[in-house]
Amino acid sequence: MSTTTFQEPTPTPVSLLLLGRSADPRSERGVECPGDLPPASDPDLVARAAAAKAKLGDRLFVLGHHYQRDEVIQFADVTGDSFKLAQQAAARPEAEYIVFCGVHFMAESADILTSDAQQVILPDLAAGCSMADMATAEQVERCWERLEDLGLAESVVPVSYMNSSADIKAFTGRHGGTICTSSNAQRALEWAFAKGSQVLFLPDQHLGRNTAVRDMGFSLDDCVVYNPHRPDGGLTDDQLRGAKMILWRGHCSVHGRFTPECVDEVRERIPGVNVLVHPECRHEVVEKADYVGSTERIIALLDEAEPGSAWAIGTELNLVKRVAAAHPDKQIAFLDKSVCYCSTMNRIDLPHLVWTLEALADGRVPNVIEVDADTAHFARVALEQMLALP
Repeated sequence: MSTTTFQEPTPTPVSLLLLGRSADPRSERGVECPGDLPPASDPDLVARAAAAKAKLGDRLFVLGHHYQRDEVIQFADVTGDSFKLAQQAAARPEAEYIVFCGVHFMAESADILTSDAQQVILPDLAAGCSMADMATAEQVERCWERLEDLGLAESVVPVSYMNSSADIKAFTGRHGGTICTSSNAQRALEWAFAKGSQVLFLPDQHLGRNTAVRDMGFSLDDCVVYNPHRPDGGLTDDQLRGAKMILWRGHCSVHGRFTPECVDEVRERIPGVNVLVHPECRHEVVEKADYVGSTERIIALLDEAEPGSAWAIGTELNLVKRVAAAHPDKQIAFLDKSVCYCSTMNRIDLPHLVWTLEALADGRVPNVIEVDADTAHFARVALEQMLALP
């Protein structure tokens, strides 16, 4: 049987800037990591991280998101998606320090779900999320006020994606809504439509549209996009009244890069390829794909795939490289020819992790992520509603 090794996409000048080595003033929280980081060229970084982790023992629990670098993942006690990791943190009450190798909203969720005796640490405060940044509390409150002015708010149920800030999760809890993941978005929408006649879906328009249209039989005409940067969201009163899905104008900067042309090109390049994409991809891409699934579903499908089968994956590159290495008996390619890392996730590298673990081992607690009590309460209400979904 012939197999094909994974081919690294060719970096572009822009993509090289996205590998986490420069500050982004638009990132979700901070723009830099305080303290003196060890140089990336230090040959002892792996040994230093291992020594600090061993010194901390059970007091430490390290979480690694699927999109994280391999150099960091090797020190993770658990690997998974954002909600799974937050749940795992809550299930380790003996761990004083939760080091979350992910992005800011993930660390917030862990802080919300863990006890007051635990501290959640983000190795680089500039590791934000561009999607989460696209919906601020002030913008969403203005949108809700518009819905109230039109007499619609009583029939609108907010459904917010896990990839949102604690403020947005709290807004959702205050207004009787629920959180969803890419795995349970359909169940969340079915619950919401049993409760009201319209849904305000935050902050990823693509997951909301794909779930409503592809999985639930809605039409594209049932969906409108609220743009917080335009007067009245860029929508007329009649458009808001007639919509079933009011989609927030947000998207993932990684998954939004994939185009229908990417699908066409890979089918020409790899005969018989199975195209598997994340539901955060554009609707036109999802329509052309053979399979659509969450990060966990992508991993499961590749685990189950026949040896010798060919796959093109439309999700973050670190994950695609990792599953390709885990399945040498399958031909696994990246859907796009250019690099598509999550730029802010990549800010957390081995130097940041070493700096964090050594600080903890020395009795200093850096970069603690704390959600205020009121916000945490209502965010937890929304998260608990998700856990109670039928």
